[in-house]
Amino acid sequence: MARKEIQDKLLRLGTDVVGQIKKGDNPYVSIPVRALSNVKFSESKKTLSLGTQESKRYFVNVAHARKFMQTLLVTSFCKDLVEHDIHASIREAYYSLKRNIADTHENTFEEQGESDPIIVDLEVMLDILREQLHLNADRSGVAAGKVTVEDRGDIIDWSKLGSGGWSIPSNVEDIRFRKIDAKFVLVVEKNATFDRLNEDKFWAKHDCVLIGTHGQAARGTKRLIHNIHLQSKLPVYVFTDADAYGYYIYSVIKSGSINLAHASEEFATPSAKFIGLTMADIENFGLQKYTIRATDQDIKRAREMLKYPWFGAKEWQAELKLMIERKIKAEQEALASRHLKFVSEEYLPQKIKKKEFLP
Repeated sequence: MARKEIQDKLLRLGTDVVGQIKKGDNPYVSIPVRALSNVKFSESKKTLSLGTQESKRYFVNVAHARKFMQTLLVTSFCKDLVEHDIHASIREAYYSLKRNIADTHENTFEEQGESDPIIVDLEVMLDILREQLHLNADRSGVAAGKVTVEDRGDIIDWSKLGSGGWSIPSNVEDIRFRKIDAKFVLVVEKNATFDRLNEDKFWAKHDCVLIGTHGQAARGTKRLIHNIHLQSKLPVYVFTDADAYGYYIYSVIKSGSINLAHASEEFATPSAKFIGLTMADIENFGLQKYTIRATDQDIKRAREMLKYPWFGAKEWQAELKLMIERKIKAEQEALASRHLKFVSEEYLPQKIKKKEFLP
């Protein structure tokens, strides 16, 4: 989205509020409801989206006044960022906006837990990504492969960054792909798995882009995966632990999340496929002695996921039910029980060759 369009949307929100005040109305802003009850799943697109429910946040309302004030403060702050073409972390935004209200003992924001949701509200209201509002979060994620990118004038070759790989920024809106020489994208949940595959030069031997998410993928990482696929049309395979949380990490990359349902088209990669680990892998690769007992929380989470329409495929219903029945889970690192290079030399190549994926 062009900077001018972003500026216009921010300015329009402010002028709408001013117009309401001039008319003598109780000023308000309308915010789409961000709750599971207002989240829809498209079977055709395989992504989540927000429904049409909205709530109004009024100034002259004891329950709303504080958040109304905070909403306009964040809007003004973002307007200044975009106009001056500078970026700030969401932590910096909190401190920049935290102040004492004159003649009171009240602060505009007591803690970052107040400012962060307001930022998301603004993102949803204006249909503008937080990153396009020049707000960044902590970086999390790493990449390697025969890929060359341009980042604000710097040319970076991901194949020549040693054992650490390329640290994925929290904001990838300025990243431009100059070359992608690969056959597929492999996304892995664990840092340890990324390090193993990077040390074994899996990306070079199998012509792939290797991306590590360090748990649940950060926004910048999800956006990067989305953008790589959008430009290259490469297949995306996701490799996580065999547990409810690993499965959900995959679903967020593929279909989006409940919290970010408003921006699924910008972050999700609907064609992504799950490469493992699965309950069947525990038997097929002799990992029975290397499983972990699933906790009550694991089982509860799996039961919740059975009800999600984006886990409605028969393969996923069977996978989740099997985990609940056996009450076990397995980590990616369990494959090292065979030998340290088993995951890079046998497990993944075999899975890819046989196209053993879950949808």
